[in-house]
Amino acid sequence: MFKALAKALAQLGDTPIQKTIFQTLIVAMIVFIILWSAIGYGLTNTSLFTIGWLEDIIDIMGGLAVLVITWMLFPGVISATMGFFLDTIARAVEAKHYPHLEPAVGVSTAEAIFSSIKFIAILVVLNIFMLLFLIVPPVFPFVFYGVNGYLLGREYFELVALRRMSPAQAKELRLKNKRKILIFGILIALLLSIPLINLLTPIIATAAMLHMFESFRNEA
Repeated sequence: MFKALAKALAQLGDTPIQKTIFQTLIVAMIVFIILWSAIGYGLTNTSLFTIGWLEDIIDIMGGLAVLVITWMLFPGVISATMGFFLDTIARAVEAKHYPHLEPAVGVSTAEAIFSSIKFIAILVVLNIFMLLFLIVPPVFPFVFYGVNGYLLGREYFELVALRRMSPAQAKELRLKNKRKILIFGILIALLLSIPLINLLTPIIATAAMLHMFESFRNEA
């Protein structure tokens, strides 16, 4: 895993990767603004929680609640958008480290959009549920990074794996390596929660996961 991350970091200077970094920075800023605005509107104009006291806490927190929820959702949402940049990153990594591979079939735009929408929907529901754990501060970080680590690890693995194998094959390979993928996902969730570093994390995570995927295939 750490070797894969080191390889990903070393390739950040490549021209195709740098172009994608620029595009990702723009997307990240847009995503953050949309999230901030949508969550602020939602908390102000709707009743998101059926538990009265939880709704009262959210109302009292006001702007802080908007910031907290935006911070919670940002990692997954920005990662979901990486499906549209995946091939550029993957091709650059494969050209440098795996030139013997045949061109990948890739994922269609429609599939990428559907996958992103599904992932974001699951992410939003689970993160709203996890707000309940805010009343137990010592437990919350473990729940937050555990759940998001699982989601992110799975998302990045499937983004990479489905370029070269069927969903059934990808699922089988993922289950064989679920612990490594979970640990990787938790690490990515941690990096995505750090301001500025989180802007580069999706690119690093995609490149690193491709290295891990090829390692998993060789071990299979």
